[in-house]
Amino acid sequence: MRRYQELKPYKAEEFPAPVSSDGAKTLLFDGDQVDAYLAGDPVPALPGTDHDEDLLDRRECAALAGVRPESWNGYRARLAEHLAVVGGVEHWPRGAVLALRRAQASRPAAGGRPKRAGDQVPRDQVLDLTAQLLDADPAISAARVTSALGVHRDTAQRALTTVRAERIADHLTTHRGLTPEQAAAEFGYPAGQVRTATRQALTILRGRAAAPYLAAVTDALRTAGLTESTTAPAVQYDGDTVRAAVPLSAGAPVAALVWDEETGWHTADSRRHPAPRTPLLEGHTHPDPAALLDALTALAN
Repeated sequence: MRRYQELKPYKAEEFPAPVSSDGAKTLLFDGDQVDAYLAGDPVPALPGTDHDEDLLDRRECAALAGVRPESWNGYRARLAEHLAVVGGVEHWPRGAVLALRRAQASRPAAGGRPKRAGDQVPRDQVLDLTAQLLDADPAISAARVTSALGVHRDTAQRALTTVRAERIADHLTTHRGLTPEQAAAEFGYPAGQVRTATRQALTILRGRAAAPYLAAVTDALRTAGLTESTTAPAVQYDGDTVRAAVPLSAGAPVAALVWDEETGWHTADSRRHPAPRTPLLEGHTHPDPAALLDALTALAN
């Protein structure tokens, strides 16, 4: 390898030209062309027409998407399922990039108000509309979201943080070696805008990790006739703390159970608005479902 690096045979005038984009740090060559050259055979020409399955590197994708190469990080995570690494270089299919560009063109511009949106968009649409604005401009500010959607500045900031945190969490799930800050940078999110989002992303990941345990507890409670819930409780986030609540049946000793990742299970007096009250099994944040059932039975007695 050292000798190869010294001789640089690919620098020979007759050697096939690299297929990498201009300015690429890592040079890649067409295998059939190199094989023919080394065998002394005529070097075949590259295909002259574009195909949806053509693999493009970062610079080529950025040019096709109509953005600067340094802005491609804000788009690449949306094509994670199409990522192909060739010779250590990330590539994406031409067809996937074109589909992304078409989807981008159909969304509202970052600086304008979405079509048919009033002065105050419905709350259940804020996250989706914010996500569209963020797709168009990864560095969009809360002030611009406020202007585009006609919502309060605090609402815009919460929506931006939530969407960014969810996306960072998704990216960390599929790219285990990254830090939240690195994941945010790959989306093109400015470091100064995502401190809360990167922290919240870790909280979201902990909430997802707790889902199987919460499902097991819910199954045990349902089997014992203590709840009518058939699925794991929705995870809620109280700042940086993960919580979940399970409403119990009318015959249960308490109205609901609330789980806190830091302090474990608590009883609650309300099924509609459960809030932690009396702790159960103190010192155990993830007690066995059977032990939790025993603690509830003790309350009834």
